[in-house]
Amino acid sequence: MKTIIVNGANGYVASNFINNLLKQKYKVIALVRANKGLSPEERMEKVLVDIKDNENVDTTNLQVYGYSLLDDNFSIEENDLKTIFHTDVDYFHFAASLKYDEKSVGEIFSTNVEGVKNSVKVFSKYATTASRFFYIGTAYSCGKHNGVFEEKFYNDEDILAFRNYYEQSKRFAENIINENIRKNGLKGHIIRLSQVVGNKQTGVTKTDYGIFDFSKRMYNLAKRYPNTTVRVRVFPEATQNLIAIDTVLSYLMKTVEVEQLPVIMNFVAKNSTKNKHIIDGLNKLLPINIIPLEKLDKKEMNSMERLISVGMSFTGSYVNTNIKFDTKRRDEFIASSNGEIDKNTIFKMLEYFIDSLSENKKKQKSNAA
Repeated sequence: MKTIIVNGANGYVASNFINNLLKQKYKVIALVRANKGLSPEERMEKVLVDIKDNENVDTTNLQVYGYSLLDDNFSIEENDLKTIFHTDVDYFHFAASLKYDEKSVGEIFSTNVEGVKNSVKVFSKYATTASRFFYIGTAYSCGKHNGVFEEKFYNDEDILAFRNYYEQSKRFAENIINENIRKNGLKGHIIRLSQVVGNKQTGVTKTDYGIFDFSKRMYNLAKRYPNTTVRVRVFPEATQNLIAIDTVLSYLMKTVEVEQLPVIMNFVAKNSTKNKHIIDGLNKLLPINIIPLEKLDKKEMNSMERLISVGMSFTGSYVNTNIKFDTKRRDEFIASSNGEIDKNTIFKMLEYFIDSLSENKKKQKSNAA
C-alpha cells in the first residue's frame, strides 16, 4: 500500500482520516507541531485516543514527525525528508489557521498562504514525480459568490468579495496550487470541505466549530440563566451546508484509492440544513427559548442579546446564507452518500454535543472538589 503523509495531522478531520487509514493498514506519516508542553507524538496519540473514546488505536503503521510549517524544510532533517518521500506518496495539506478577523490577518495569511507555498516547495523538492498533493480547502472560498459555486478555479479578489479573511486566504491558497499545476507540473488536487459535523449514524460529535460553537454559547447561557428567552439575528429559513464526518472520511478514502481524479472537488452536502431545525433542536435540549429573527437591529437588543451577537461574529456571517455548490466532478468518481443530514440526524449530534458539555462540567466540578 502507498504511504499517506498528512500535515496538520491532529486536527478534527485529519485525525479521523488518519484513524481510518490505519484501520485499512496504510502507512501514515503525520506531521505535527509540538504544543502546550506536549511532544508531537504525545499530541497525535492524545487526539487518536480522544476520537476513539479511549479505545486502543493500532499505531503500528504510524510515524510522527515534529515540523514547523513555515520553516525551511519544515525544520526536519534532510535525510528524514528523503526517507519520508522516498516512495510514491499522497500528501494531504490540512494545516490551516481558522482565525478570520482583521486583527489576525497577518497570522491568517502567514499560515494559510505562505504555509501552502512552503508545503508545495518541500513536496516539490523531495516527492517522486508520481506523488500527488492534496490541498484541503473550504467550500466557503466561494466568498459572496452569486449563483452556483463550481468545481473550478476562481480569481483572487479583494476582501470585499468575502465574508472574512479566512475565506480570502483559502481562495489565494487554491490559486497557488493552480499556478504550480500550470507552471511546474504539480500533481495537485483541491478538496473543498463545507462545515464538517458529527457522525450521521451515531450522532457522535467531536468538534465545537460552527453551529456547535453557537450551541456551546447557548448551553452556557442556559446554565447561567435557565428558562430565559433570547432573540438572535438568524434567518430561520436560511441554510447551513453540513457534511457528516463519516461521509467526508468515505470520500477521502476514495481519493486515496482512485488514481485519476478531478483537480477540484466540492465535498459538500447535496441538501443543506435549515437554521430553524438547529434552533428547534437546541430549544428541546436546553432550558432556553431561542427566537430566530431575520432582522434584529442591535438597538433593539437587550444586553444579553447584544452579548450573544458579539459572540456570533464568525457564525453570524453564515446564518443568512443559501449557498449552492456544484458536485458534478466529485460525482464522477464518488457516488453520493446514503442518507444526508436532516433535522433528525442534526438533533442526534446536538444531543451528543450537549451531553458531552454536561459531562465535562461534572468532571471539572469533581476534580475541583
